[in-house]
Amino acid sequence: MKTIFSGIQPSGNLHIGNYIGTISQWMKLQQESSNELIFCIVDLHAITVPQDPKMLRQKIVEVAALYVASGIDPKKSNIFVQSENSDHTYLTWIFDCMIPMGWMNRMTQFKDKSAKQAEGTTVGLFNYPALMAADILLYDTTHVPVGEDQRQHIELTRDIAEKFNKIYGETFVPPEPMIDKQAARMMSLQNPTSKMSKSDKDQTGTINLLDSAGEIRKKIQRAVTDSGSEIVYREDKPAVSNLLIIYSKVSGKSVSEIESQYQGKGYGDFKKDLAEAMVEFLTPIQKRYNELMKNKDELSKILDAGAEFARHKSSKKIEMVKKVVGLGR
Repeated sequence: MKTIFSGIQPSGNLHIGNYIGTISQWMKLQQESSNELIFCIVDLHAITVPQDPKMLRQKIVEVAALYVASGIDPKKSNIFVQSENSDHTYLTWIFDCMIPMGWMNRMTQFKDKSAKQAEGTTVGLFNYPALMAADILLYDTTHVPVGEDQRQHIELTRDIAEKFNKIYGETFVPPEPMIDKQAARMMSLQNPTSKMSKSDKDQTGTINLLDSAGEIRKKIQRAVTDSGSEIVYREDKPAVSNLLIIYSKVSGKSVSEIESQYQGKGYGDFKKDLAEAMVEFLTPIQKRYNELMKNKDELSKILDAGAEFARHKSSKKIEMVKKVVGLGR
């Protein structure tokens, strides 16, 4: 049996790239009945940069509702809020006391983000990978679905598990990254060389899961295109290629089918139809989301059950860790 752990930060707005690149992959894993699935809302990771407390709480609930509305079934998967299980931070401190500074200094994401944040860089941002390792190792996770940009963090997690095991005996399972080579990267509608992002200040390049039909149509209509008028997937046409991938994912048609459909037609017709396909795709997700937000008792029960599962499972690991490290009486 595989034990699979993954999570998304409740900062910014979840967008179609999050759905296609992450949540849809979770749904595929959910189809395998032998998998134990743990999907977290990683709010502790979110506060490595300043957050408005009221907005953060709102986003935590929003992300949880979108997990369920998008198809994550609480009968098959465990969904919980990271900060509702204090074992995550407890284990992080233990890891802090054994991880060499050199391991953390080599993390490329910290280098990139700290260069942008300059003096605003926090110790929490530096320590982010240790918390991520604790998230994963607490649950005897065997596989972690991540993008290529997160591979280094999983390698660090493996290093931490192996070092701990060498010092204290077999305690943690070194996890394997699950990198879906076929997973499409959704690029910005305004800059097809940059990933669609929750943190973009200019959201005109991002289709959010909760955008209205009007907003979706406007964003797609304003999406940049390439020189020429051919609607083809080609390396020298990154903007149109990105729109073709998005169209394929929300319509279920292959890229070649869509290319044939718009042979001899212009960008106007293509964008109009893509917008309608996107609206049709997101409508049932938004409908289910609105139902959950109107009846938060259902969502609370899902998150309470997930937190109970998480605490029950992680507490056994923490007791083992305390014993081998020599903590407590």
